[in-house]
Amino acid sequence: MKTLAHFLRYVATGAALLMLSSGAALATDPDDFGFDTTEDLYEVCTTPPDVPEHVPAALACRAFIEATVQYHDEVVGRKGLKPLLCYDETVTIEDARQAFIGWGVKNHSNKKLRGEQPVVGLMRALSTAYPCP
Repeated sequence: MKTLAHFLRYVATGAALLMLSSGAALATDPDDFGFDTTEDLYEVCTTPPDVPEHVPAALACRAFIEATVQYHDEVVGRKGLKPLLCYDETVTIEDARQAFIGWGVKNHSNKKLRGEQPVVGLMRALSTAYPCP
């Protein structure tokens, strides 16, 4: 999991550098994208479009969701395990992001769930939105 966290930090840092080179200033240090908890992921995924951090946050959120789902699908496919989530080919990363945000709103007061590792919270949200029969 640390490799995924390092990858996501690189994505966020790269996006931040692109913004800085284009003249935009960032108010958030790339270390803020550490993804230590589900709350961290929720905050990154809900960064408003009118703040300078939006582009790196949107890219980091998308990368985290996509990497998590790809890993799930690959492990399930190779090992023949029962999937934790079942979605059809029309589901997009944005659909998954919205499902995660909705789950986060619903569980806003649950400190235990929001304090879990972000991959756990994301999978809880996606398995709720896209349950398997």
